Amino acid sequence: MTAEGIAAALLVFFLAASIKGVTGLGFSTVALPLLAIFLEPRTAVPLAILPSLSSNVMVMVQAGGFGAALRRFWPLYLAALPGLAIGVQALRADDASLSRGALGIVLVLYAGWALRTRALRIPEALERTLRIPVGFLTGLVNGATGSQVMPVLPYMLSLGLGKDALVQSTNISFTLSSLLMLSLLGGFGLVSWTIVAVGVAGVVPVALGIRLGGAVRGRLPESTFRTAVLLFLMLLGLGLASTFL
Repeated sequence: MTAEGIAAALLVFFLAASIKGVTGLGFSTVALPLLAIFLEPRTAVPLAILPSLSSNVMVMVQAGGFGAALRRFWPLYLAALPGLAIGVQALRADDASLSRGALGIVLVLYAGWALRTRALRIPEALERTLRIPVGFLTGLVNGATGSQVMPVLPYMLSLGLGKDALVQSTNISFTLSSLLMLSLLGGFGLVSWTIVAVGVAGVVPVALGIRLGGAVRGRLPESTFRTAVLLFLMLLGLGLASTFL
């Protein structure tokens, strides 16, 4: 990586972290396409993992309530891990653009429906029943497509969580998935010391971006925050659906 490439990567990390600070999601979704402009995917994907992990931890510290989220959703988090391992194998054997494009269409349809209707509420008994299948499917989709938000984000939105509780609960899921993905990439020999060094340096612009975005999130009413998350989800879906073209 050249000095110009490293500087560009740090700027990308700041931008992605600022968006993450506002919505609680989307660091990799923003960072990876921008990194791919000047880096090959085999470098861009592992390069984004350490800054992504640091962004997760920072928004989790901002949001608070880590223990409560872990106690409530630990079956979901554990169920995601075998799903992720299976999904990665499916990605290696399948057409990634097809699976990502299909997921993008689902995201656009869901976000469009959710923006036009009142928030769906899942009863408490059904919430407990769905924890394990939602976790497993989230891991499966993540491994096969690289997206960490389906179906865990719609599930969390349907529980009526406050914005900080939503950010905390989803980011625990993102963090566990990213740690397992880092382990898998290391096993494939795709994590070098240069990538680690740039990733560690990226913690500084990530911290600045998270602080800026978190300040914006703190001023948003709950309804506005939900709308912002759904609009971002729709943009994510449109980006993924474009892989069909």
